[in-house]
Amino acid sequence: MDKKGKMKMMTLDALKDKHLGKVGTQERDDYEFELKVEVLGEVIKSVRKERHLTQEQLGELIGVNKSQISKLERNTKNVTIETILKVFRALKTNIKFSIEKMDDNYGIA
Repeated sequence: MDKKGKMKMMTLDALKDKHLGKVGTQERDDYEFELKVEVLGEVIKSVRKERHLTQEQLGELIGVNKSQISKLERNTKNVTIETILKVFRALKTNIKFSIEKMDDNYGIA
């Protein structure tokens, strides 16, 4: 609240800047990555349910067991891109990845 007792309004980006750091800082980048990973798991679960598939059935389609599908839906941090692509192919869903080059500073050792 400000001095007059009114609640101060802030945008979500301003709050993230204040509490997590500006875009480009390690803490902010880690937060944004975790958020995207969480959303990916939710999308997989949602599409699987729309297709009326159990975790076990989806696992059979891509050659993994039910527990791996469960982990994928809860926490996609330790999964390969290949597995993610297999899941979306099995779900008959397109997925697009965006690759962003962070800087132009690179060299050959």
